[in-house]
Amino acid sequence: MERSRDRILTPPAVKQMIAEGHAIVIFEDLVLRLDSWLSRHPGGRLAILHMIGKDATDEMTVYHSAATLKTMRAFVIGRKPPGPWANLTPPIRGGVYHRQEDAVIKIDVAYGSTEEDASPASERGVEGEKAVQPSPPPNVHRRASPQRRSSVCDLLPKEAINVQQPPSDYTDWAVQQEINRDLTDYPSVDPAVQLSIAHKYRLLHQKIRDQGLYNCPISEYGKELARYVSLFVVSMVALRYGWYITSAAFLGLFWHQIMFTAHDAGHLAITHIFVVDTLIGLFIADFCCGLSLGWWKSSHNVHHLVTNHPEHDPDIQNVPLFATCPSFFRSICSTYYDNFVFVWDAAAAFLVPYQRYTYYPIMGVARFNLYLLSWLHVLSARSSSLGRSKAWWIRPTEITFICCYLFLFGYCLIWRALPTWTIRVAFVLVSHVVTMPLHVQITLSHWGMSTSELGETESFAQRQLRTTMDVDCPAWLDFIHGGLQFQAVHHLFPRIPRHNLRKVQVLVREFCEDVDIPYTILGFADGNRKVLGRLGEVSEQLKNLVQCQKYMAETGESGLH
Repeated sequence: MERSRDRILTPPAVKQMIAEGHAIVIFEDLVLRLDSWLSRHPGGRLAILHMIGKDATDEMTVYHSAATLKTMRAFVIGRKPPGPWANLTPPIRGGVYHRQEDAVIKIDVAYGSTEEDASPASERGVEGEKAVQPSPPPNVHRRASPQRRSSVCDLLPKEAINVQQPPSDYTDWAVQQEINRDLTDYPSVDPAVQLSIAHKYRLLHQKIRDQGLYNCPISEYGKELARYVSLFVVSMVALRYGWYITSAAFLGLFWHQIMFTAHDAGHLAITHIFVVDTLIGLFIADFCCGLSLGWWKSSHNVHHLVTNHPEHDPDIQNVPLFATCPSFFRSICSTYYDNFVFVWDAAAAFLVPYQRYTYYPIMGVARFNLYLLSWLHVLSARSSSLGRSKAWWIRPTEITFICCYLFLFGYCLIWRALPTWTIRVAFVLVSHVVTMPLHVQITLSHWGMSTSELGETESFAQRQLRTTMDVDCPAWLDFIHGGLQFQAVHHLFPRIPRHNLRKVQVLVREFCEDVDIPYTILGFADGNRKVLGRLGEVSEQLKNLVQCQKYMAETGESGLH
């Protein structure tokens, strides 16, 4: 058994196993087969599916504790060849792998060599694998200028738009413009360049460990608890004296603030113990706020791995209300929502032109949508799949806690404690609208950033910094943002306690300067302007698309040649 784990598995061998339906992931120099772990992974099966065929060393290291990583050795089936691993495209992202029945893999365990006997048609082990966009030569990279980095709207260049083309061609052109911009502003995706970035990122991670920044300053949560209790007590006192709107406002502030700790717990950033942090998160999110922590973790884990990818990141899949890039004009198929197609229909065509104006009103009522998503999750097969794992207790706990919330908030407070329907409706609306800054903060960090796909060679660190921005604020205002102002830092190191993120930010800035990756940080107002600018940009692109459609209709051209 030990000898078989030391065998060298070449890329063709890995491709063949993927074609056979195995979940093969590279971790350090090990080849893991995670088939049996897919349905039991507490972070969800999608987190694994997006790593198939890839070197997931950085992702696995920053998302898991050292103790958890040791358990991965049980899934080792071999080792990769010496040197860097050339990432394959996971099947969930479009990689197509065909089984080759006549391919026979011979592995020399003694010398670690691998031979393959195969017909010419099966030499690659893959046919039709999604092609990675050719990388530009290393010398095409240019460091972004300070003016470029500090741009608020950061819109695509104003160029003459050719409306005498098929709408699909215009959409492809608009998507390509963002890709070209990223290839200019960020380091080359040449494998050697990205390997150097990954190496320095790992050195940075080790430096953070050595400085003890993974240790949670528990005393800070004493201050947090005092603030939460104060807000809740004020709300209940106001309710007792009939100051209903004041009570609603402070209850909303309580929800707004306490969910920051649920976010910490969801990332196991408090005690780093799965059961303890999960129970803390369940109590806050489900019992106190009526929202499913399980739903949040299910979508949030995917969001962290494929940030801002239109087909894969559920956090930006908001059609017909919002479209943050022209890719949505194509009616994308969501891998998160079980291949549900976000159709670009008449509703989207009507709403998206006004999205920069509807942004804040919709953020004001976004919490109601989270109730729906929470119940859809706890009643779904995705949640029930935990019943086959050690985390079986999460689903019944969630259902119990959310029912308790509905009883306490819906029946005891809204129905029994409030005198009239007018006050009841006003109380619900005010308490929920007050949480709007939280939803704005969440979208602020990503909606104004890149959504382009630069291929499988891009390093984890560059992808996170390219798709995420930080919000600049003085240290004394950190409690208002709850750590979400350090989203770029958080995406690089998601398990670091938020009270240490300001210290880590200093190290990340130095890292970005060293590897020449633009570090995007804007004030809260400028960040809002950047998001509104992006929404307006996509609206303009939609207008151009409509012009192309009108031209096709007026001339009778189909665009097919």
